[in-house]
Amino acid sequence: AEVGSHLKGYKTPSEGLAARIPTEDQRQVTVVAPKNADPCTSSGCKWGKWTDGKVYIPYYIASHFSSREKSIITRGLESFSSFSCIRFRPSRSTDRDWLSIESRDGCWSYVGRRGGKQVLSLARSGCLYHGTVQHELLHALGFNHEQTRSDRDNHIRVLLNNVQSGMEHNFRKIATLNQGTPYDYNSVMHSTTGGTQGHSSLETCCQYDIARLNTLYKCCK
Repeated sequence: AEVGSHLKGYKTPSEGLAARIPTEDQRQVTVVAPKNADPCTSSGCKWGKWTDGKVYIPYYIASHFSSREKSIITRGLESFSSFSCIRFRPSRSTDRDWLSIESRDGCWSYVGRRGGKQVLSLARSGCLYHGTVQHELLHALGFNHEQTRSDRDNHIRVLLNNVQSGMEHNFRKIATLNQGTPYDYNSVMHSTTGGTQGHSSLETCCQYDIARLNTLYKCCK
């Protein structure tokens, strides 16, 4: 998901997640970049759960990434096992659906399971941060941006005049369920200030990201 909205005062990826009270600047989201993930509109967009209660998602990391870049991606993939029932594993020839992690034009993913080979782009220039990897993986798991929530107007103001022509739909509200959680300025799915596509200052999954993921996939059942 390639987003260039601006939220001032956010930290860099190397800094830890901290509780923050949003300022007026943070409430005014200014959109400047092009592309976003497609909305997940079908009931079959979730990845299936196995009898052991885990959700196994096959992935392939393209060979054009360096060893260091692959380690950043792998760290993001493996992080989900520490707070959810999601298990990313290397793909096999027998897998019907899998994520193909490639360096294409920007940071983006389809939302939810699409079937077959499903490209998730992490451009080598600007997308290889831990929070960005988690962000795109959450898209692939079925999550949209925080600022597209059905209740977002109670929390932020989107300045559509600053949206690139033809990309306005990327910041229109979606009829989201929100999994019973409040609007979260600290969400890894919230657009932030930063470098390429606005992703370089993304941090890591926070409390409500984890709660939503575990609720959607019924990880605690």
